[in-house]
Amino acid sequence: MRHYGHLSAAQRRALFHQEPAEFGMASPVTTLGIALGATLYSPATRPGLAADIRRQAANGVVSMVLCLEDSISDAEVPAAEENLLRHLTELHAAGDHASLPLLFIRVRVPEQITGLTERLGPALRLLAGYVMPKFTAASGPAFLEALTAAEAVCERRLLAMPVLESPELLHLETRAEALRATARVLDKHRDRIPAIRLGVTDFCSSYGLRRSPEMTAYDVQLVASIIGDVVNVFGRADGTGYTVTGPVWEYFRTPERMFKPQLRTSPFSGRGAEQLRTRLIDRDMDGLLQEIELDRANGLMGKTCIHPSHVAPVHALSVVSHEEFSDAADILRTGPDGGGVLRSAYTNKMNEVKPHRAWAQRTVLRAELFGVAREGVDFVDLLATGIEGRTA
Repeated sequence: MRHYGHLSAAQRRALFHQEPAEFGMASPVTTLGIALGATLYSPATRPGLAADIRRQAANGVVSMVLCLEDSISDAEVPAAEENLLRHLTELHAAGDHASLPLLFIRVRVPEQITGLTERLGPALRLLAGYVMPKFTAASGPAFLEALTAAEAVCERRLLAMPVLESPELLHLETRAEALRATARVLDKHRDRIPAIRLGVTDFCSSYGLRRSPEMTAYDVQLVASIIGDVVNVFGRADGTGYTVTGPVWEYFRTPERMFKPQLRTSPFSGRGAEQLRTRLIDRDMDGLLQEIELDRANGLMGKTCIHPSHVAPVHALSVVSHEEFSDAADILRTGPDGGGVLRSAYTNKMNEVKPHRAWAQRTVLRAELFGVAREGVDFVDLLATGIEGRTA
């Protein structure tokens, strides 16, 4: 699979200086963590789950989580498990497995990992791994031990995506040690962990908070502080870090606004994209776009998504611009023992070789997986083509 694989070859050539590379379940976890992009969550109770998965894959989704946890009620769990098993079996029988997204199951308790692995039978080959909710140093080992046992059943690697969302990770008096202890648990299983996910909705719940569609997660200081601390512990660029994904954007329809839209007019005007801007604002995407940019500025990559309309914006803003790629290539062209300051080829900034090297390395990896836009192509072009390339 690859990003923007749902577009035609001609569309990709028009958009990309360097097209996105292919990846799959056998790729290194560091590659998969970046490649996840917009991870679309779906309740496991959906009656047309198999058809949903095929349709979202055709629309450019490359990772999905089939949820047995907070998206369904306690009473629905047994039926949801049966529904999930039935539809994954249907997908396996239909073939064409290479066209499917990376599929993860979000469980509630560790026992579900071993139980579902045993019950999936041949359909297990469709499964990339499991999402582990409310992961802490106390609860996490049982999930990871269950994953190890499940790997023995299926005789292949299964991936783990822990979700950090528990109060002890948020509360000031326990935060630092709880984050360090969780890191020690995860470090023993580094080769299984493509990404660490943030449960910002649960964090907000601990204080009875909910941000409006006109505010990003970074406008809620309590949330911004825990994001910063999680990246501090888990997102380091010294080889010890993980991919940390962005928080969920909860909105997909806009109530009456109190504040002005956050999308400037100029990137859309004079190019026939005014209607796209209006549509984004009407669907409350201007706040999402701002939050995606703030995610990356704060060290996060990819995003948890609960609506298909969120996928195209996340991917459009994940593509590396021609200017970013030019800067990164210039920095990396100087050996690791070199140094100094380079003027950007775009003549608008300083590229300092040593301090910017880690950024450049991360940018080149993102470029490999999301591609590099042609000079003059921006997120508006990518977003418009990504939306138009979707199936009904």
